[in-house]
Amino acid sequence: MPYDYSRTDRIGEQIKRELALLIRTEVKDPRVGMVSILDVVVTKDLTQAKVYFDTIEQNKREECQRGLTRAAGFLRSALSRTIQLRNTPALIFIYDDTEQKANELSVLIDKAILSDQKDN
Repeated sequence: MPYDYSRTDRIGEQIKRELALLIRTEVKDPRVGMVSILDVVVTKDLTQAKVYFDTIEQNKREECQRGLTRAAGFLRSALSRTIQLRNTPALIFIYDDTEQKANELSVLIDKAILSDQKDN
């Protein structure tokens, strides 16, 4: 096994897979709609996991974050049953709007290219 893929990275990937399944099947909060887990970053001491997520409904992202934060304890206990760790990390949900910003930047670049082509 290569050394550049650390234990925290492997645990983060496993938490990401399990959380995606748990949120889709077990969370009944109506504020939590269509959520995609983008990344999970686990601290070296395995006490916290920052869960970066995105939602399809951009106008309800704060409500979704509140719903996920409220369900964090439930999700942590459900993770402890599926992932065999001595201590299951505390979950901190963070909205990640990187894809939205990238799309907006791409539209601006396309407009700039079109305006340059019209000027020539």
